[in-house]
Formats: sequence, C-alpha cells, structure tokens
Amino acid sequence: MVSNTFMRIVSPCWKPSTEGEKSTRDANGRFDGLLWHKDSGNHVNGEFSMAVVQANNLLEDYSQLESGPLGSLENSPQGTFVGIYDGHGGPETARFVCCHLFNYIKKFTSENQGMSTDVIVKAFLATEEEFMSLVKTLWQEKPQIASVGSCCLVGVICSGYLYTANAGDSRVVLGKSDTMDKIVKAVQLSSEHNASYESVREELHLLHPDDPQIVVLKHNVWRVKGLIQVSRSIGDAYLKKAEFNKAPLLAKFRLREPFEKPIMIAEPSVSVQKILPEDQFLIFASDGLWDHLSNQDAVDIVYSNPRHGIAKKLVKAALCEAAKKREMRYSDLKKIDRGVRRHFHDDITVIVSFLDTHLVSRNTYRGPPVSIRGAGFSPS
Repeated sequence: MVSNTFMRIVSPCWKPSTEGEKSTRDANGRFDGLLWHKDSGNHVNGEFSMAVVQANNLLEDYSQLESGPLGSLENSPQGTFVGIYDGHGGPETARFVCCHLFNYIKKFTSENQGMSTDVIVKAFLATEEEFMSLVKTLWQEKPQIASVGSCCLVGVICSGYLYTANAGDSRVVLGKSDTMDKIVKAVQLSSEHNASYESVREELHLLHPDDPQIVVLKHNVWRVKGLIQVSRSIGDAYLKKAEFNKAPLLAKFRLREPFEKPIMIAEPSVSVQKILPEDQFLIFASDGLWDHLSNQDAVDIVYSNPRHGIAKKLVKAALCEAAKKREMRYSDLKKIDRGVRRHFHDDITVIVSFLDTHLVSRNTYRGPPVSIRGAGFSPS
C-alpha cells in the first residue's frame, strides 16, 4: 500500500505523540494535554528550551535541535542547528523535512569542509528535490501529497557566526542587550514570505509579470493564486510543477490555466552575521506564536523570566492572548480539543536558544551530541 511506502521512508525519523502522555524523563520532553515541552537542555553554544502546542487534528508543526558535529567527518565544525517546520495542508512535508534536511546540512558541510550560506541553500533544495521525487512516486495512489507543503526556518550557530535561512513565514528574533538604555531589544533576523506583505506581492508580480492573478485578495486575505498565503516553501508540488496540477488531484487545488514557471519556490532567504557579546538569546517560532505576540513582547518575556521552561511560558502567553481575543479564559481554552482548537489558534512551536559568549566562538565541544525533536519525535 502507498501509505506503507510513505511510512517506510519516514518512520525511522519519528514517533507519534500521544495526547495526555506523561513522561517521567525530561530527556525527550513532557506532555500536558496538547502541550509538549522540554524545559531546559544544553547545546554546544549555551542552553535551550522548547515547547509545542497542537491545534490541528494532526500536528502540522515539526521541529528539531541538533548540537555537536555539523558534518560527518572527524574534523567537522561543532555547532547548533535549529529547525522549525510549519506544515500546511497536512503534516507530511514538515515531517519529511524534519527527517532529511539536517542530514543534507551535514553532507554538504563535509563536502564544503565548513559551514556556509551555500551549504544551507543546497540542503533546502536537495530536500525539496527528494520530496518532489516522493510526490511523483505516490502521485497516482496518493495525489493529495502534491498539495501539502511546509514553511522552513533554520538557524545554525557555528564558529562564532549565526546563519539564518527562511522559506515561509516562521520567524527568528534576537534578544540584544542595549547597555545605554539597560534593556533588551528585539531584532528580527529572518525575512518572511507571506503575501500579506506588500514587498512579497511586488516580488511575485515581478517574477510573474504576465499573470495579473498571481496574488488575489480573498476574504480580506492576500493569497498566492487565491490558494496559499506564503510564496516560498518546501513541497506544494501542485504550484511548482504542472504535471501535478491535474487529476487525480482534487479540483479545489487545480488551477484553471496551465503554467510553465513555478508559482512558488523553495530557495530560502539567507543571512549570516557574527554573534556579538550583547546578543543574549534567539527565539525561533512558527507563525502561530507571532499571530499573538509581538517581537518585543516575546523578548521581554524571555528577558524577565527564568530560563527554565521559558519556551512553554511563551506558548502560554500566546494562548492567553488567543483566549482573550475570544473573550474567554485560558483555563477554558485548554479544555477545547484539537481540531476545534484550530478556530482559536494555530499549532505553535517555540525554541529559545541562549547564547553563551564564552562558548559561541569555540569550535570544540567535549559534551555528548544533542538531538531532540519537538512533541516527542525522536531520530529512532
């Protein structure tokens, strides 16, 4: 069966979450109903905290933190990799990316003999190519796989530098201390690719000058071809290759007019910067968090609270805001089950990475490698 084909490819990389499961070990995190959290851990460059809350019937957010060697060679650089994968249309693409993207990072880091923006871009595109091959394999029996995609946000801390890559509308925000004003300022590091931004709509019009319907305002929301809000992703094969824009794909996904040029792209926007002593922490999160918290609000929460459990605190702050918007209490929102919960908020994933300036610039690490995946998913 095709479902078995798909699961055979990805099952070595994940374990399904169980609602309400309680873990006695913090190594793999803990569950509290629809909330999963790992309150604290250490990585090559400092400490971290993770949390995920489910809203959809099937969790569409996947995430991971990998710390240690960033390549497969003995002298590979040491560092920390953070990935936030916000799926849409289903969980399959985000799960696939969680299984494969970091492996490509390691492969190309070894081939390149070091980390670079080119390594990260090549890893994104290789993951995209492999997923497209899977879509082609499953096309006749599971055509829905062509309509599934994932936003992808990646951060790599290596040799004193931070590499940030984003395709979609997840976001990473830096907490930066301001010694003059004695505050910590929020600095957004990632570029977002959501059609709600005029700059993204302009980019799409420049890329598709002969298509006046490349972005459409539908129910007061700007959407690419009236279907999807983001312009970059991994997956979404039906908007990238015409061979998947036809039956047996459901009619609601098919475009009436044929296209030759991909409507969406997988290439991320990438930036690199030296980590400075005033750089305190990084907040990586899917857009479900930023729907309810501003950049500065999130940074203020991290700065003014203990590190232990801080990702969970950010998630709860967002849920409190979501409840407030619907004139209800957080305690009442917690009683609403997944699926129905999506009417109140999206899946939310948060990874907070604290930066220890004494560790950031080092290229050696004596501790054990760290590999953890959000909401109980593990490498084996």
